Amino acid sequence: MANYRIRKYEDKDCEVVRDIFAVGTREHIPAGFVYTLKQPRLHLTLMCVLCLLFLSSRSFMLSILAVVLLLAGLRQASDYIYSTYVEATLKDDLLDINKTYMKSKGSCFWVAESNDHVVAMVATVPSKEEPGALELKRLSVRKNYRRLGIAKALCRTVLDFARANGYKAVVLETSHVQYDAQKLYESIGYKKIQQFVSPMLVDKIINFSILTYRYDFFSP
Repeated sequence: MANYRIRKYEDKDCEVVRDIFAVGTREHIPAGFVYTLKQPRLHLTLMCVLCLLFLSSRSFMLSILAVVLLLAGLRQASDYIYSTYVEATLKDDLLDINKTYMKSKGSCFWVAESNDHVVAMVATVPSKEEPGALELKRLSVRKNYRRLGIAKALCRTVLDFARANGYKAVVLETSHVQYDAQKLYESIGYKKIQQFVSPMLVDKIINFSILTYRYDFFSP
């Protein structure tokens, strides 16, 4: 078990919190790209490109090179999607964390410290889609501090906060390629209630799904 403590966010944590989020999010790029490579639509597209180029050029090497370049372009596109999301978030709720999370009813932001270093974070706000529920957001842990119980402790901190403030449930969203996160939420007691394809055009093409989880304090 790691030696850590959880406390509320302070302004001095701003830069390290933003870095933890950015680094943690970009770590999902390889998993997202691998998922893309497994899609039947991509297989069909690559096969069609290969056949058409071979029929037109009569060069097998040229056709293979074109497919390789296409895959390289897809990897760059994956990098761009995640980087764009990171930049948008850093300019949105993580631009002024104190204003976004620490001054509104039902909102809060916590960090986990280990050896006087901030190594993890989580936040919560009232859910826009689920009246009477909070939304768990921005859960991220430095790579070297994972599998030590910190993420679970942060999740329970959000649950305790929601329960103490009279909320009936906590909801969250994660992507289908974040396998460890899904296992974590399910081990705590969250139930998957919805799965939908991200509205972004590129995500629709590769069938990139978002999962919604919910933790109820009282069974309906």
